[in-house]
Amino acid sequence: MVSHAIVRTKNIKKKYVMGNEIVEALKGVNIEIAAGEYISIMGPSGSGKSTLFNMVGGLDKPSEGKVYIDEVDVAQLDAYELAWLRCRKIGYIFQSFNIIPVMTALENVVLPMTFAGMSTDEARDKAARLLATVGLGQRLMHRPSELSGGQQQRVAIARAMANDPAIILADEPTGNLDLTTGKEIIKLLKDMNEMSGVTVISATHDMKMLDISDRVVWIRDGRVDRIEERSALDIHVGGIEGEPE
Repeated sequence: MVSHAIVRTKNIKKKYVMGNEIVEALKGVNIEIAAGEYISIMGPSGSGKSTLFNMVGGLDKPSEGKVYIDEVDVAQLDAYELAWLRCRKIGYIFQSFNIIPVMTALENVVLPMTFAGMSTDEARDKAARLLATVGLGQRLMHRPSELSGGQQQRVAIARAMANDPAIILADEPTGNLDLTTGKEIIKLLKDMNEMSGVTVISATHDMKMLDISDRVVWIRDGRVDRIEERSALDIHVGGIEGEPE
């Protein structure tokens, strides 16, 4: 059975005014991402990778073109509707973790469920289950300062899953982690993808992501350079054939 497109972009362009100069970050990007896919968006710095990521996540709007999340045109949503979409449909994971320092791991995961209107008891029970799932069942009452970088990113993953999103957007999720911890986080993201069917879209420089991605979208100079299926990738120690410089 073919999954429906959970994300679809139609000729999206993004221009920024920098003084007297107009910078084209995206120059007409068309992609479709099916529900349940694990997608890595890759490209060199300045390629437009992060801009595309922000468009897909409803964190920014295109100058031209359309972004559809579950066939809803994101640009047509008002502030309240966009906040609802971000809260209910999308879970975010950032390179810098972005968990709240004064809150415990449990409280950080409870927070988005509270925003979504879940009762406190139900939210705490679900947060405890999610933290156990990511391997932090014994760290519920620890604050970020008492957790390692990898543990903080696990809290962020549990928080991203709190409202059973259709999509997880992971922006350089292994960027601040050592090699071993990065591998653990990549495996955990893939496990969540397979267990819950959530679509994972990761903007990354991390070549380890390629091995578990269903497809890789290569971005270069504001355009899609190519899209490759996992089976077509020639992965080997030290790099990947055809990797953009």
